Parts: sequence; structure tokens; C-alpha cells
Amino acid sequence: MQKESSLALDESWQDSYREKPVENPAIPDYLEERYWWAYLHPKSVRFFEQQWVINTILWGQYARLRDSTLDEMGTGISGRTLQVACVYGNLTPELADRHVPDARLDVVDVAPIQLKNLWRKVSKRSNIILDCQDASKLSFADQIFDQVLVFFLLHELPMDVRKKAIQEVLRVAKPGGKIIIMDYHRPVWQHPHRYLMQPILRTLEPFAMDLWNNEIADWADGENQPREISKTTYFGGLYQKVVMSM
Repeated sequence: MQKESSLALDESWQDSYREKPVENPAIPDYLEERYWWAYLHPKSVRFFEQQWVINTILWGQYARLRDSTLDEMGTGISGRTLQVACVYGNLTPELADRHVPDARLDVVDVAPIQLKNLWRKVSKRSNIILDCQDASKLSFADQIFDQVLVFFLLHELPMDVRKKAIQEVLRVAKPGGKIIIMDYHRPVWQHPHRYLMQPILRTLEPFAMDLWNNEIADWADGENQPREISKTTYFGGLYQKVVMSM
């Protein structure tokens, strides 16, 4: 499979969703070099955008992790929500369905092909705005979102980019708002997949081991500080949900 730039693809989703025309940010080098096979090639997008594939990658835990994330936000979500990075599977449509009629869901991703793929899943919903943005350089004003969701993104970011992305979501969250992060975590010693996952992550997800060796809370150490941080682990500790209350 040869690498193919997502920037050459049709971006008609912008006509309906972007509030004002701006130039797309460049695809980051780490994404082009490390993850083109998963997120930038059209054939990859079609393959991974199958519920059974993403569920298999997460050892059958996709629905559980998705539902735990959504339940953290409630059944009638009001105000304005930000989802940082598109997600394979049906998380975003279900998230949109939980929003009350006058609420709004913004989804940003640095890869136009990912936004186009999401547009196919949510185009019939009027409460969603899609925009091409870099998670580490959000263009939003301070303190405008009631809730922010970061679902399996942090493990794909180099450490310096990850820290900036966390500071950005802290910056755009309102006082009294909530940030929900779902991602990998160091499993318990006796977990049957512990020693299988290490070579898999080191080979395919080279930045993911940072989440085994560090606490997400320790990266929230900039100017904007959460009022409270809680962590819940799943599937023998292989996954974690971190909730930051502002």
C-alpha cells in the first residue's frame, strides 16, 4: 500500500460545516511518517471504519469504553461540546444524538480525510460543526466549551505535542466544565495481554508507552489547571478514563 496525501482529496464537507474559510493546517510530520497507514490513506480509512475492526483492535472493549465515555457526559448534553480528533466507529453519531436540540458539537481533526469520513456518518445532523485544526494549536477562544472529549488520541502524539494538546483543551474548557480523556494505560502485572501489547505498541504506536509510564494528570501542569482529576481503569488496567473538572 502506497502513501497517499489526504490533502488531494475532495473536501466538500467544508462547504456545509466550516463557519468561515481558512487555510488547513499542514499534516504534522509525525502523522505522515508514523500513522499514514491508519489515518491518511483512503483504503485504510475504509478498512478501519468498520465496527468489528475497531472493536477487535480494542480487544472487544469498544462498546464498553464508548458507553463509559458517553455516560460521563450524560444523556441530555447541553451547551457546547468539543471532540478533539475524529474517531473510527459510531462514537460521534451517538454523542451527537445525546445533545439536546439547541446544543452544539464541534469536531476538529488535522486530517481532512478523517473529517470527510466523519461527515459521511453525521451529515444528516444539524448540531455538528467539523473543522480542520491541529489539536496542539486550537483556534478557539478561551473557556467556551462545556465539555471536551479526547478519545484515544493522546497515545498517538509525541510528548511535546501531547502536552500542548492537553493545555489547549484545558484552555478552551469553561470554568465548571469537564474534560474526558479515554486512552491506553499500563495493565496489571497478571494481565494476559500485558506482554503481547508491549511489542505491538512499540511497533505500531511508538508514543503509546508514554501512557504506561506516566500519569495523564502530570501533563496538566501549565497555566490552566483543573480543579479536580479522577481516573478509572478498564479491562485489567489496559485502558483508562481520566476526567478533569474545571
